[in-house]
Amino acid sequence: MPRSSVTFVCGQCGGETLRWAGQCPYCQAWNTLQEFVVKKEPGRRKPESRSGRGATSGSSSAAPVPVTQISADSAPRLRLAWGELNRVLGGGIVPGSLVLVGGEPGVGKSTLLMHAAHQVVSAGGTKVLYVSGEESNQQVQMRAARLGALDGGILLMAETDLDTICDTIASEAPQLAIVDSIQTVADGAVTGSAGSVSQVRESAARLMRLAKETGVPIFLVGHVTKEGAIAGPRVLEHIVDTVLYLEGDRRQELRLLRAMKNRFGSAEEIGVFAMAEHGLEEVPDPSAAMLSQAGTASAGTAVVVVMEGTRPLLIEIQSLVNKANTNFPPRRVANGFDLNRVHMLLAVLDRRGKTPLGQHDVFVNVAGGIRITEPAADLGLALSIAGNQRNQPLPEGLVVLGELGLAGEVRRVGQTERRLQEAARHGFTRALIPSGSRTGRPAGLEIIEVRTLAEAISALFPNHIHSGAFIEEAGVTVS
Repeated sequence: MPRSSVTFVCGQCGGETLRWAGQCPYCQAWNTLQEFVVKKEPGRRKPESRSGRGATSGSSSAAPVPVTQISADSAPRLRLAWGELNRVLGGGIVPGSLVLVGGEPGVGKSTLLMHAAHQVVSAGGTKVLYVSGEESNQQVQMRAARLGALDGGILLMAETDLDTICDTIASEAPQLAIVDSIQTVADGAVTGSAGSVSQVRESAARLMRLAKETGVPIFLVGHVTKEGAIAGPRVLEHIVDTVLYLEGDRRQELRLLRAMKNRFGSAEEIGVFAMAEHGLEEVPDPSAAMLSQAGTASAGTAVVVVMEGTRPLLIEIQSLVNKANTNFPPRRVANGFDLNRVHMLLAVLDRRGKTPLGQHDVFVNVAGGIRITEPAADLGLALSIAGNQRNQPLPEGLVVLGELGLAGEVRRVGQTERRLQEAARHGFTRALIPSGSRTGRPAGLEIIEVRTLAEAISALFPNHIHSGAFIEEAGVTVS
C-alpha cells in the first residue's frame, strides 16, 4: 500500500515544513501554511550489478543525449494569427509547454483563449480541446458564437476530474488543450477539495508531465486573489513554463497581456488588446492607441517613452497638485506608478527643484491602465508635478526621458535612440533628454539636453524662476 505523510505548504512562497506554525519560516508570512498530504508509492529496488551497485544503464527509460544531436526543427512553434500574442509567447506556442494565464474575474481570460483556439483551428489545426470546469458546454458554445469562433475543430468538454481530462488529452491528441480553470480540477487520489494547495499542486504537476510526454501544449486559467496574485500555492508558478497576466480595468477598453515568466522567450514583453463588441482585438500600434485618448495639453500632463521588452511605448502621465486640508496630513495617491518612487521624486522636487509640496495633496495617474516600472519616466513625472504646481503646461509636442537621482541629477537611460525614433514617428517635435546621451538625432526632432532637474525646470518654466531659486541655471543644451 502507498504510504502517506503530512507536510505543510506555504501558499505564499511554496515552502514546506513538517510542523504547522503561525508564521512561514521561509517568507515570514502569517497564517499561510496549509496541510498537504503526500502519498508515496513503494519504491522498486534497482537491479544489482555485479559490482554490488545499482544498475545505471538499463534502470532508466531516458538516456542522456549530446546537445549537438538534438534538433528543435522537428517541433516548430505554433504561430497564431495575432502578432501581439505571438510576441508575448516568444514567437508562438511551444509544443509540450504548460502556460498559466491569470487575471481578475471578467477581464477576458476565457475570451482570449477562445480566440486562440479558433486561430489554431483556422491555421490548419485539426482540433483543439477546451475543458471547462466552471461552465457547461452550452455556455461555452454561447461565448464561441458571440466571438465568431464556431468551428467543428473546437471540442468542448465540461469536466473537473483530472483522470478523465488527462485520458481525453492523451486519446484525442489535440494541437492545443485549454483547462479553464486549474482551481476547479480535482485528482481523486489526492486529499482535499478542488482549489486546495494539494489539489492545485498535484494537478499542475501531472498536467506538466502529460504535456511533456505527449507534446500537446496546455493552457491553464488561474484565478487571482484580492492582492492580484494567482490563487493557490506559489509553487504553481514554478511548475509551469510560462506565466501570463491579463491586466486591465473591465470598464476600460484596453487589455494588457504581460509575460511574468517565460522559459522560451523574453519575460518583459507585453501584448496590447482592445475589448470590442465581438470580443478582443489586437492593437498592433499601442502608442497610437494610447495617445489617441490623450486630452489637450494641460498643466500636469507629460508624455514619456518606456520600454516594454523590445518595444518603445509612448505613455501619458497625469498629475494633480491640490492644497491639502490642514486637519489631515497630505495625501499621495499613485495609479500605475510605484508609490514609494513617487515619495522619492516629491522629496527631490522639494529639495533640488525648489518646488514645495509639503502642504499639498499629490495624485498621479498613468493613462491607459499601463503600469510603469522602469525609472526612465522619473523626469517626466517630476516635470508633470512641477508644471501642475505652477499651473503651467509643458510645451506642445514635447516628450521627456530621464532617470532622477537623489542629488537631482538626470541620468541617462538605455535605448535612447529607439525611444526618440518612436517619438518622431508619432509627430513629436521636441525631446528633453539627459545630457551626454550618445544617440542619433531623428529628423524633425529638436533635442534639449539637461544635466539636473533644476536645469529642466528652468528650460521649461522660465517665467517661474526667482533669483537664488536654483544653484545651476546654465548649461542647457539645445540641438
